[in-house]
Amino acid sequence: MSGAPEQHESVRYLPIAEHGLIGDLRTVALVGTDGTIDWYCCPSFDSPSVFAAILDADRGGAFELAAAVPASTKQFYFPDTNVLITRFFTEDGLGEIQDFMPVADPDEADRPRLVRRVVCVRGKIPFRARVAPRFGYGADPHTVRMLDQAAVFASEALSLTLTATVPLECDEKDVWTQFELSQGDTAVFALEQAGGQALPGRCPHAEAEREFTATVAFWRRWLHQSRYHGRWREMVHRSALTLKLLTYAPTGAIVAAPTTSLPEQIGGGRNWDYRYVWVRDAAFAVYALLRLGFAEEAEAFMGFLTRHIERRGGGPSGPLQVMYGIDGRSELPEGELPHLEGYRGSAPVRVGNGAATQLQLDIYGALLDSVYLYDKWCRPISSGHWRGVCALVDWVCEHWDQPDEGVWETRGGRKKFLYSHLMCWVAIDRAIRIARRRSFPAELGRWGPVRDEIYWRIMDKGWSPTRQAFVQHEDGDVLDAAVLMMPLTKFISPNDPVWLSTLDTLGEELVSDSLVWRYDPKASPDGLEGEEGTFSICSFWYVEALTRAGRLNDARLAFEKMLTYANHLGLYAEEISHTGEQQGNFPQAFTHLALISAAFNLDRTLG
Repeated sequence: MSGAPEQHESVRYLPIAEHGLIGDLRTVALVGTDGTIDWYCCPSFDSPSVFAAILDADRGGAFELAAAVPASTKQFYFPDTNVLITRFFTEDGLGEIQDFMPVADPDEADRPRLVRRVVCVRGKIPFRARVAPRFGYGADPHTVRMLDQAAVFASEALSLTLTATVPLECDEKDVWTQFELSQGDTAVFALEQAGGQALPGRCPHAEAEREFTATVAFWRRWLHQSRYHGRWREMVHRSALTLKLLTYAPTGAIVAAPTTSLPEQIGGGRNWDYRYVWVRDAAFAVYALLRLGFAEEAEAFMGFLTRHIERRGGGPSGPLQVMYGIDGRSELPEGELPHLEGYRGSAPVRVGNGAATQLQLDIYGALLDSVYLYDKWCRPISSGHWRGVCALVDWVCEHWDQPDEGVWETRGGRKKFLYSHLMCWVAIDRAIRIARRRSFPAELGRWGPVRDEIYWRIMDKGWSPTRQAFVQHEDGDVLDAAVLMMPLTKFISPNDPVWLSTLDTLGEELVSDSLVWRYDPKASPDGLEGEEGTFSICSFWYVEALTRAGRLNDARLAFEKMLTYANHLGLYAEEISHTGEQQGNFPQAFTHLALISAAFNLDRTLG
């Protein structure tokens, strides 16, 4: 495996940003700039990991593949696709690895296949490979046996077959090989879930070429649906392709991120599992994709809601959970994996997420806003769907004034957060708009007054005369970047004097260059230890708020600065450190959907 224990952590672990992402709409793999796959869960996003060296360089498991001589590397995506190319520049030649996962037909059996094609472009290059799976997050034992130029890795819960066009060697756990390619030569590795007792499949050159061509065609055909032709097209389309990779095709679910426990602070404990469907994140993703013309994903997510999210009654905990599994399950118990050291020693490594049982009232606004936009831009919702909307709005009307944990999932006690009230206002407002446009039956005589009550409550108790700004929660003066959503949701005019005062105060206290902190945890204890970086979705909200306020020079400069924080492929994690490094789970749907929205609105305003 990579590195001895005494090596410095930064040598044993690539920076989070030094990765690309490939996937097949069921699961993904992270590929480092060194050619190593150090994160891969099979057969789905939330399955136990097979490769998790990014969480423990010694015990996590990895698929190493690289030039066997000193080389510099560069990584890029095959244009307009999610096919990843890692190039190796050596003294004697130039080679590349083409990494991709063929996208299966929806009607085919769910058997993920990971293909790695090595090509010598110039000269002559020796390569080495080592395939060292560690099943069950590195906890489950496995065996390996050779079978007719293939290796079968077998654990109790999962078996994988590795086929290759070069000779393989093995010991009790791992498979390795060294080979040399001359200009024009190729070698192919394919790792797939073993099916039954059948002999392992082959991965000849012709088959790999067919799969490569089909995968490129799939992504280009999908991206061709985009209606965005403005400035920053490349970054917007990369964000769209990333959001598509985070969708789970069998159910229409959209995960918040494909990783778990990548830290918000190196050595800190703010490490969470994001491989689930946050109602809020998924609804915002639907908005971003609809903006670009991708209606299929919105329709699939609405289908997920209809099939998998049942109304649980009108109790104080709400008819909706904060998050669900990609199959719609509601039980996501949070636990720790103490045998893994965590990324660069950042323990604990967690699976599951205890925030699933929190009360976060804002999810209703995010969800019903996406329903409103789906009905407006995509396809009219059905009468049956409208019944569900009415039930949600009725519950919001009864419970909007409860204290909750808020959008940032704090663990320091419930409060009456402004953002939660704001999004309850959005939930009722969007339902009223749908009812009026579609002439649906609705209790407008009840909904309207509640919506207005929430409005005046925010204006009266969410405003701090001391700070001359809207603040995080009632009975406090803490600033919170979530209030940037006030003009974005059409709650307040972007040129209202009290809003412009808020924007100025946020700019002075929570913004550094173009980077925006969520809030000051010292001023608002969140029940968590350690610090965090600036929150990238807030930075893009700030761009959009500046845009809507007519401060276009400031907005454009802030947006262009934010683009410099992307990694070499245009990908973002959740947060950015004070030194500009990516922090948190990677890549993060929240960040990419906010980039799309900010780019769309800024480009449209610039004309």
